[in-house]
Order: sequence, then C-alpha cells, then structure tokens
Amino acid sequence: MYQTAVHTIAQTGESLAELAYRQIEEMIVTLKLEPGAIVNERALTDITAMGRTPVREAVQKLAWEGLMEIRPRSGIAIAALNPQDFSKVLDAREGVERVLARDAAHYGAALHHKRLKEAADAMSAALAADDVGSFLMADKIFDTVLGQAAENPFAARLASPLQTHSRRFWFRLQRPGSLQQSAGAHRALINAIVAREPEQAADEASKLINHLRTLAP
Repeated sequence: MYQTAVHTIAQTGESLAELAYRQIEEMIVTLKLEPGAIVNERALTDITAMGRTPVREAVQKLAWEGLMEIRPRSGIAIAALNPQDFSKVLDAREGVERVLARDAAHYGAALHHKRLKEAADAMSAALAADDVGSFLMADKIFDTVLGQAAENPFAARLASPLQTHSRRFWFRLQRPGSLQQSAGAHRALINAIVAREPEQAADEASKLINHLRTLAP
C-alpha cells in the first residue's frame, strides 16, 4: 500500500534517496520504527530494498529534520516522542502554513488544483474505510503539492519537517473522530485554495492547526 503512494509521488522524478527517505519516514511516522529504538544501516537497507548510498542519504536528511540521531559506533536512534512537544511543533508550523496556503491560492495552477482535489478524495476514501495509513499517505501528498503550488521553496523546506513531526504526533495522539475532523479541515483548506481565496486559505490553514492543537496534551 505504501509503495503505491511512493510510486505516485515518484512520477515527479524523485531519486532513489528520496524514495528511501519516504519509506523510512513513513515507518517513523506510523511508529513501525519505535521512538527511542536503535537501528543500523544494514537493517534499513533490508527493509527498504534500497542500496547503502540512498539509505545513507535518507538517514542524513531525517537526522537533520530531527527524526533520527546518528550515533557513531552505536547505530541510528529513532527520535523520542514526547507528547508535550506537539504544541511546540504546531507553534512553529502555523505561521509557515498560512504563508503556503495563501501563496498556493494565489499562484497554484490547474495541475496543482487537480492534485489537491485528488488528495482530498483520497482522504475521503480513507475516512470511509477507516484507514489511517492511507489517510497519512494522502496527507503527505497534500503537503507536497501545497509546497509546489505555493511557489515558495523557502517556506516549503521550512514546513516539511514540521509537517512530518505533526503526522507522527497525530498518529500517536489521535482519538475517535480525529480522522473525520482532520479530513474535513483539509477539505476546507483545499476548497479555499482552488477557489483562489488567499486570505480564506490562510485562515483555513490556521483552523487545521487549531484542530491539531485539540490533540496536544
């Protein structure tokens, strides 16, 4: 199932390192790689079926994003997950999300609109099937397209690790009704972007962050 989403994103011409990154990131977000666990490069190459070079590049990127810690001679530690940090992530994320949403509404092209609608439809399908994994994949695609539509690579690069940390916290802290609320918040944001309403899109981005705040301890 994850490979399908990876293949979809891969149509943009991603490298093997980026594909390895996507796979490892997904395992961290969904806690398949448990917080605090120690892994090694060989295990990651086996899991991803990728070579050492793309896995090593993926690990370096994930370490820079704060999701892994490279410990020489000890292995690679998966970042701890302290629920108290979720609010800090959201505080840092809200401003840049407003910028991305506003710029996507202003600059987004028809192709971006098509992909955003597809992400919204995928979220709705995941909600109907009560499939959290598929929802997270659709959310990742949404974040990727949002960054592209905004035509602001600086904001997109800043937002990307914060979005990943948010998905990880959401997966850990979700409760009954969270999937429906999150899907609805994303749909409202996408509608505002497609309607080319920059200020409304920015406000919908804040509403999405406020929904996430309800899950923070």
